[in-house]
Amino acid sequence: MRPYRLVADRRGAAAVEFALLLPLIALIYFGLVEVTQGAMTEQRVAHTASAIGDLVAQSSTITSAEVGDIFAVGKAIMSPYPTSGLQMRVSSLTADKNGNVTVAWSQAQGMAALTKGGPAPTLPTNVVDASESVIMGETKYAYKSVFGVVLPQAITFSETYYLHPRLSTQVTCADC
Repeated sequence: MRPYRLVADRRGAAAVEFALLLPLIALIYFGLVEVTQGAMTEQRVAHTASAIGDLVAQSSTITSAEVGDIFAVGKAIMSPYPTSGLQMRVSSLTADKNGNVTVAWSQAQGMAALTKGGPAPTLPTNVVDASESVIMGETKYAYKSVFGVVLPQAITFSETYYLHPRLSTQVTCADC
């Protein structure tokens, strides 16, 4: 075979081009999977915070055992993602007639509960008015990608929801 014929031969060009592009295509594919899974996890974290707060806000009185059941619901919402890193907290915050907000009660799983009678964390403007209360549902979750190609480090998602009690002016906890 003459050398000039090898230069003109194009039979393996598609295979070589595919072999050169395969790593880039794989990176794009796995990157899209990782980012999509991360977005879905973040949505579940937000939904969990909203749901645990809403379930408490639907009561006028609650017990520690019922809060434990609500945390079990929060874990179920996170399915199929692992719940070992899920942290949840639900708290009742009450404002006095001057608008000073304190913690009426707080229950948590995987994180520390707020101190009863202590000052509330900084709240967004107009969340609770004077002589009112609000239920604060919080979640934190450390998302670790399965592949770790595009997102090699864990990302912590955290959400906080504020809900006003539905049946009374304040949700009390009998044994908190």
